[in-house]
Amino acid sequence: MLQFGPYVYHRSEGTDRNSEPLLVGAEWESASRWEIGASYFENSFYQPSMYIYAGRRWFLGSGDEGFYVKLTGGLLYGYKEPHEDAIPVNYNGVGPVLIPAFGYQYQRANAQLVFLGTNGLMLTFGYDFWK
Repeated sequence: MLQFGPYVYHRSEGTDRNSEPLLVGAEWESASRWEIGASYFENSFYQPSMYIYAGRRWFLGSGDEGFYVKLTGGLLYGYKEPHEDAIPVNYNGVGPVLIPAFGYQYQRANAQLVFLGTNGLMLTFGYDFWK
């Protein structure tokens, strides 16, 4: 699946936050809904960043379409000085994170709300070109 993240809503009122991360990513999902992926984006402080992860998706109800929840965990790279404290654990710009999401799948396309801790929400869109 290819993903694109055009927008982030930040809870804080600061005008110095990047609301257009231009996230691009690729993700592979097994038949049992386990997945691995990677994405590249500009973080909230305009720093180039990457997220490499594994996770799982659960549909709410039966079938392969409809609402779902997703949880991924992995390594986040890019939060460097002076913003290294933006993620709880950070060593030289790399830190472990867990990221939950809520989405809707329709045929080969999906839309997700990704929860960025207590700091914000990101909107992403995905399309499965290989189904």
